Amino acid sequence: MCFSSIDEVRDRIDQIDSELVKLIAQRAGCVKAAAAFKTDSTAVRAQDRVEQVISKVRERAAEIGLSKVIIEKVYRSMIDAFIDYELKQHEQLQQEKA
Repeated sequence: MCFSSIDEVRDRIDQIDSELVKLIAQRAGCVKAAAAFKTDSTAVRAQDRVEQVISKVRERAAEIGLSKVIIEKVYRSMIDAFIDYELKQHEQLQQEKA
């Protein structure tokens, strides 16, 4: 990419951020759906699955020349936020069943 000003860089970052928000919203919908299939909070936390996801995104980052450290930090933070969200969704579903 070639930019001629900081404003162009910022505009492009804003466009990318908009796309990311849409994708994260789609991921949130999947996480909410997954809560219905989980039996307890341990299943929601799914540490083995977390490590699978981290491994996959680190591999993908390496393939495209992105720092594995950056992608892992981003994903661990995102996954932590989604686990909190899914725990709340799971708790609501359990209350509805009771």
